Amino acid sequence: MSDIVETVEVDVPVTAAYAQWMRFEEFPSFMEGVTQVVRTGETTMRWTIEIAGQRRDFDAVVTEQIPGERIAWKTVDGATHAGVVTFHHLSDTSTRITLQLKTVPEGAVEQLGDKLGLVKARAKGDMKRFKAFVEPTRSTA
Repeated sequence: MSDIVETVEVDVPVTAAYAQWMRFEEFPSFMEGVTQVVRTGETTMRWTIEIAGQRRDFDAVVTEQIPGERIAWKTVDGATHAGVVTFHHLSDTSTRITLQLKTVPEGAVEQLGDKLGLVKARAKGDMKRFKAFVEPTRSTA
């Protein structure tokens, strides 16, 4: 099992960071390996991911939601994965986001990737890409 914690500070208010994170369908724009997320209900979604060239589908459910503060989820079939993301007010225009994941690598390829730190590196990259995705583009003029 992998326990991963990654943190990033973004230059947007908590409300904006939280609202963007809740747009699960946009996760493929910043999450490496995520090809599609489709809402299937109020708190459920169907994920399609690609790991080492292999496509995997699984369902997940939001298990806790505190607007502007916290979102927790877990898989209900397919991959074994759970997590929580928290949003911390730093100022009126900045937020600290902390992602905590628990995953159980399945199969030899995933277990090797986990041992090599690839899961942690992917989460770190996803958080950096989320920062770039959520922050407004600044004009240099």
